[in-house]
Amino acid sequence: METVAIYLVVVFACGFVARLMGLPTLIGYLASGFILHAPGIDDLPVVDTLADLGVTILLFTIGLKLDLRMLFRREVLVTTAANLLALVGLTFGFLGLLATVGVRLLAGADWQLLALLGFALSFSSTVFVVQVLEDRSDSHALYGRVAIGVLVLQDVLAVAFLTAVKGTPPSPWALALPLLLPAVWLIRRLWNRLGHGELQTLFGIMMALVPGYWLFEAVGIKGDFGAMVVGVLLASHPRAAELSRTLFGLRELLLVGVLLASHPR
Repeated sequence: METVAIYLVVVFACGFVARLMGLPTLIGYLASGFILHAPGIDDLPVVDTLADLGVTILLFTIGLKLDLRMLFRREVLVTTAANLLALVGLTFGFLGLLATVGVRLLAGADWQLLALLGFALSFSSTVFVVQVLEDRSDSHALYGRVAIGVLVLQDVLAVAFLTAVKGTPPSPWALALPLLLPAVWLIRRLWNRLGHGELQTLFGIMMALVPGYWLFEAVGIKGDFGAMVVGVLLASHPRAAELSRTLFGLRELLLVGVLLASHPR
């Protein structure tokens, strides 16, 4: 419990100082991660679990608010393509220049490796962008919806890329995932009978973690991406916005774990 107390005090203090300075609390939480990973402070293994839960619930709530038509708008497609091509090209050129002048870390790197590094660095952090947009109440503004659309398309590309580099395709059982579509009808009827209390909150967490994360992981597809897919399938329900708001506080708390777990130990 002593380690837990230290973590809570440091995280709260750093977040509060950031707020007093007029900075996003994200900056304070990041700073707390550096402090807590200093020598002499024990690791808290539960932080990694909280981080995974935070990302999963974040993507589930994004799915609950996502209009799929937004993904196919010209500005989203063009921005995603331009971002990918520009960043891959710039990173490839910069790293190639460093390799040419003899930077030891890049010694012997071929063009395929440089292009791969450029592709990896072209992705944005969904956690950070969504957090900033919601802190500024801009997630429903046009530029906010375009940004979220770009992030979703990047997640789709990331899933395809990770599947390709693993060398092992998803399980044949992945072909059964479309059965979630008729299952959604039963889930929606169950949802109608839950009321507006804590049972609905538990329902949302269960949907994100079981048919979302666990089911997709079981067939060889990223689980947090699966949570977003399940959120999209439930987005047309009249209580989708209410459930997203209900999960907001829990999600914000869990995402602190993402910032703490992002630092190397």
